[in-house]
Amino acid sequence: MAERRYKYERFGVMIDMSRNAVMNLPSLKKFIAILKKMGYNCVMLYTEDTYEIKEEPYFGYLRGRYSEEELRELDDYAYSLGVELIPCIQTLAHLNAYIRWGKTPVDCNDILLTDDERTYSLIDKMLAASRRCFRSELIHLGMDEAHMLGRGRHLSVYGYEKSEDIMNRHLKRVRELADKHGYKPMIWSDMYFRSWNNGSYSAGADGIIPEHVKADYDKGVIPVYWNYSSKNEGDYDKMFSAHKQLSDNVWFAGGAWCWSGIIPHNRYSLDTMLPAMRSCRKNKIKNAFITLWGDDGGECSHFSQLPSLLHIIEYAKGNEDMDSIRAKFKRLFGISYDSFIAIDKPNSVTGAAGSENPSKYMLYSDLFLGFLDYTVSEGIGEKYAEVAKELDAVAKSSRTFGYVFKTAARLCDVLEIKYDLGVKTRRAYKEHNTEELSRLAELYSELARRIKKLHTTFSYQWHKDNKPHGFDVQDIRLCGIMGRISALRGRLLDYINGKVNIIEELEEDILPYGRYAEGVAIRCNSYREYTSPNVTTHN
Repeated sequence: MAERRYKYERFGVMIDMSRNAVMNLPSLKKFIAILKKMGYNCVMLYTEDTYEIKEEPYFGYLRGRYSEEELRELDDYAYSLGVELIPCIQTLAHLNAYIRWGKTPVDCNDILLTDDERTYSLIDKMLAASRRCFRSELIHLGMDEAHMLGRGRHLSVYGYEKSEDIMNRHLKRVRELADKHGYKPMIWSDMYFRSWNNGSYSAGADGIIPEHVKADYDKGVIPVYWNYSSKNEGDYDKMFSAHKQLSDNVWFAGGAWCWSGIIPHNRYSLDTMLPAMRSCRKNKIKNAFITLWGDDGGECSHFSQLPSLLHIIEYAKGNEDMDSIRAKFKRLFGISYDSFIAIDKPNSVTGAAGSENPSKYMLYSDLFLGFLDYTVSEGIGEKYAEVAKELDAVAKSSRTFGYVFKTAARLCDVLEIKYDLGVKTRRAYKEHNTEELSRLAELYSELARRIKKLHTTFSYQWHKDNKPHGFDVQDIRLCGIMGRISALRGRLLDYINGKVNIIEELEEDILPYGRYAEGVAIRCNSYREYTSPNVTTHN
């Protein structure tokens, strides 16, 4: 019997170009061509401020923004392949990178000041700039996660209003501007659930949206239901049912997890997206896309998510035959599916099976102030050495994607030493074991050398994939940890040689961390938070 394939109008990928990593044109063209071969027919470029608005020079200033000429070139290229390039911007919140320059009125946090005409003048320029670059009649206007809408400057100027009333009025104004520029708009749907559901993005207890919410929703706007984390098919079913009460044209946005460090989570992406795809088919969703976010720095190469991206679209269209998926992957990329998905192992080597990212937070965790040492299980370092060898072997087998595996291998070289070095240091200090501390001090030197090699391979990966802007953050992070290791080694030697009698940080015990179990890897993805318990910003 012939395989029955489910047909979508649009099934695409959204690429985050706003959190430091802005893909360069050769790399992005290559990626679009790969997506086309896999069966995707549209691509969204998520650009908060990383696109040119000629009248707003601070928009994307020093951030590697795409020029209008670059966007037109990309649009022409995608069109030549039969891929629709869709602008995906923000017109309410998530504009902190632009807001910092003080060139636009702000409500609070990263939220534009609604009801102020200067805001709508800026949004008009956003839409005009997009219209000059993209063929698509569609545009994603964002508008998600504006949790404090109306609670800042808006409250002072206009007085208290319910956030849903402000949201409705703002959406109406922006939709009128979209109409003016010939766009069919869509938005993330969460703000139309949070207002009546105690801030929760869910369908509520009974799955029934209040009548006033349905009545007030602008039917000219497509709601996009996003969910990246649920493993329960029923959760998706319930939310699709709720969304259909808002509109008969509902889109779905899932996620291929690439926003937790250098290493992706292909397997976790499948754990969450395969039930989502079953629900899409069941609920006859005709338009969907997979998001590739870049939280906390955009470190992950998008070429490392190929296993999950192929698997998801095959599953979405009805192919659940793993053997045929593996065969197609090998045919497309010249490397086995199972070899490629080993890129996940720097996180899963700890026994983690979800979105935990120890390969990131233990890279930067401080060796003297390492409160996340609470999550460490000793002996994992030895396993990282084995994973490094495996990833090096994959790197040698793939001319096209080998550079991504080299970076992952060098990260494992670092973690072989660093993963439990803080634990070992504190224990040796507490036991007054200067012989062991002397041995560890030499490991500090070797660790710094390995981080330098990681920096070299990671820099190559970044500049092959992306514009140079944004790697300054990675330089600062990696070079900072190298400098910190050198400084701490010096202090260890001073203690060993009797120049100091105490290392105050090592006197303190590591306390339980939050609700987590001891010795179990977690997810922690904020550099500002996991590097130090001390203040790094001015509040």
